[in-house]
Amino acid sequence: MANLNGATADLRETFLEVYSVLKSELLSDPAFEWNEGSRQWVERMLDYNVPGGKLNRGLSVIDSYKILKEGKDLTKDEVFLASALGWCIEWLQAYFLVLDDIMDNSQTRRGQPCWYRVPKVGMIAVNDGIVLRNHIPRILKKHFRGKPYYVDLLDLFNEVEFQTASGQMIDLITTIEGEKDLSKYSLPLHRRIVQYKTAYYSFYLPVACALLMAGEDLDNHVTVQNVLIDMGIYFQVQDDYLDCFGEPEKIGKIGTDIEDFKCSWLVVKALELCNEEQKKTLFEHYGKEDPADVAKIKALYNDINLQGVFTEFESKSYEKITSSIESHPSKAVQAVLKSFLGKIYKRQK
Repeated sequence: MANLNGATADLRETFLEVYSVLKSELLSDPAFEWNEGSRQWVERMLDYNVPGGKLNRGLSVIDSYKILKEGKDLTKDEVFLASALGWCIEWLQAYFLVLDDIMDNSQTRRGQPCWYRVPKVGMIAVNDGIVLRNHIPRILKKHFRGKPYYVDLLDLFNEVEFQTASGQMIDLITTIEGEKDLSKYSLPLHRRIVQYKTAYYSFYLPVACALLMAGEDLDNHVTVQNVLIDMGIYFQVQDDYLDCFGEPEKIGKIGTDIEDFKCSWLVVKALELCNEEQKKTLFEHYGKEDPADVAKIKALYNDINLQGVFTEFESKSYEKITSSIESHPSKAVQAVLKSFLGKIYKRQK
């Protein structure tokens, strides 16, 4: 394995090596009688869906664990276990995305066709999503069954999966076709969707995995969870902002939140700030695919200076999160949280 106590490129290389190990273990899992066809299908499905993203969530487990060890070099075993937990989060993400793309009728993901759009896959992708989800307890059982925190890990993954699925449900039932009603959208609703759909699995889960590995009791770290949820909400507000105002070359996609009638932070703030005339424009043109409608909404956002409102939100969030972090008694935990915040503050993509 590459030297993990060195540069980030080494960290990524080591992490990908662990993916290969986990994949080959899963492809010869003794609980199932494999043949060439099933093995090839699952291998192709895994390679297509699991390692293709930025891997930030998975890599954060190793980063966080390393910081919690306060500068001590990690053993090979620690590197492997932290990487395995990181991959469990990437597997969870892949499971969510495969099914999410079907629900949203999406075309592409990470610059290639969504898995269900691949020839001969179609609705088999639903079962593939279930297989991805079931790989997580297989990995945990194989590598963590003898650990004192094994049950806590299982509990953690089950709870976060439930929270994420529930967040997805609120999001889906808020935007039911034929029931588009902007008056339902509010800041508390936006916060709830983001907290449950994104923040728990993207921000809290990687740090919680590292804390369990370091022998910590998660019940003693409720404040850490709260800070990471706030960070996840701040991250999603940035995402909403970049969807409209970001440069497609930088963010890697063309934003469609306006056309998709998304409960975006921008539209929620616009509803708060608009006068009656502007509200009429919002209600009339939001959620329509015609570029002329989209242009009217963007012009309205500029009229009420949403970019300035976002800049103020960004600096206030940063101050609030920083002061919450600095009030934490453990310097190592502070360092973990500051490293997370440093990665996302004022990001452009």
